[in-house]
Amino acid sequence: MISLGRLDRYMMSRELVEDATKRDEGCDSRTAVEVKNGPFSCADESKEEDLKHINLNVNKGELTAIVGIVGSGKSSLLALILGEMHKLSLKVRVCGTTAYVAQTSWIQNGTTEENILFGLPMDRDRYQEVVRVCCLEKDLEMMEFGDQTEIGERGINLSGGQKQRIQLARVVYQNCDIYLLDDVFSAIDAHTLSEIFKVTLH
Repeated sequence: MISLGRLDRYMMSRELVEDATKRDEGCDSRTAVEVKNGPFSCADESKEEDLKHINLNVNKGELTAIVGIVGSGKSSLLALILGEMHKLSLKVRVCGTTAYVAQTSWIQNGTTEENILFGLPMDRDRYQEVVRVCCLEKDLEMMEFGDQTEIGERGINLSGGQKQRIQLARVVYQNCDIYLLDDVFSAIDAHTLSEIFKVTLH
């Protein structure tokens, strides 16, 4: 009955407000992400402030890190920028297209290539460059059929680090203006992380 109650509350909850985040693709300002005058809430029917006094401004071309203890709201802030949180009295503005990588790796049942392209047409030069900067070349060489290897449901045949790098390659291939990365390097070894950081995030 408890599970049924949770399911009922979820199915009956309101859809997120479409204007929760103002999106301006191709705008001319220096600002990439702007959050003004928090608070915001996780629950649509609640007036409780899950995070408050949030003011954030990230300019185009900047690399910004959000740090804090476990449960302090880092992932919630990214969800707010994506328009997946209920704002109470604040302004959220995103200038450009966005790509997001979640903490938990999401891998579809298919080939490595399909997981990276994610429905986009193949640009062979760009694809090979993405594979290189995400340090996937050696991994593909070890796979029986290279990037045509079926990697199984939820990436069952992959290590945690390989899943994270395939996720990263997927968003890099999207060629967006803004990349939101939620703890995507936790399973990647220090040497590989250093290489990715130098060539991908700079």
